[in-house]
Amino acid sequence: MKKYLSVLSICLLMGCKSTDTSIGKNGKWKLIWQDDFNEEGVLDDTKWTKIKRGKADWANYMTDYDDCYKIENGNLHLMGIVKPEFNKDTVPYLTGGVETKAKFSFQYGKIEIRAKLESAQGAWPAIWMLADKPKYGAYPKNGEIDIMEHLNYEDKIYQTVHSYYTLVLKEKENPPYYATAKADTEQFNVYGLEWYPDKLVFTLNGEPTFEYPKLKDADATQWPFDQPFYLMIDMQLEGSWVGKANPEDLPVQMIVDWVKVYQ
Repeated sequence: MKKYLSVLSICLLMGCKSTDTSIGKNGKWKLIWQDDFNEEGVLDDTKWTKIKRGKADWANYMTDYDDCYKIENGNLHLMGIVKPEFNKDTVPYLTGGVETKAKFSFQYGKIEIRAKLESAQGAWPAIWMLADKPKYGAYPKNGEIDIMEHLNYEDKIYQTVHSYYTLVLKEKENPPYYATAKADTEQFNVYGLEWYPDKLVFTLNGEPTFEYPKLKDADATQWPFDQPFYLMIDMQLEGSWVGKANPEDLPVQMIVDWVKVYQ
């Protein structure tokens, strides 16, 4: 299986070198990777790894604890919960998240994730992407693509681009680095991205919502999006942006129906 995945990754990367920006504009996308979560109770570990605890806000409570993960009726449930008394972890909450790091990455194409988000004070579900390799150095030089973030009980989602250009050089208006879109997040929606060599087009239920272009005359750090990225999906809690969680609102979950990647 590892040999097969390596060959697949090489083929995908070779196929990604085209600078043809018309790819997909006629709807002729080819499905290259997917997960429908149809194997009851089993997370496919050839595709996904459970995200580990980290020092960043979003990763404060990440865990591989089984109660934060559930696959049933063709859906992946990622939970945010109050830590059970018998669990010896030292944090107040536990959250579940998965990533494709070291197992699948791609460069240019289209990705869509069908998901439903529950709301809670301090809930911060996210679908996002990071560079597979440190081509340009340490974060944030390789960029970050946030396909979807949702805060608390809001009726909108955030779609954002981060990079050295936006975070360090503070170039947040040339071009605008994020937008919001109205969404009934407690219904299933399809959160997506169309990624071309010269622009990122964010979508909601197949409709474009925000475009981030590659600028011709900007600092080179404006466009680190010329390399393979991997996917992360996580049910986050708390942080400086979203605020404190209310334990009375928990548990909360993000329910993922499917993930599909096209080129």
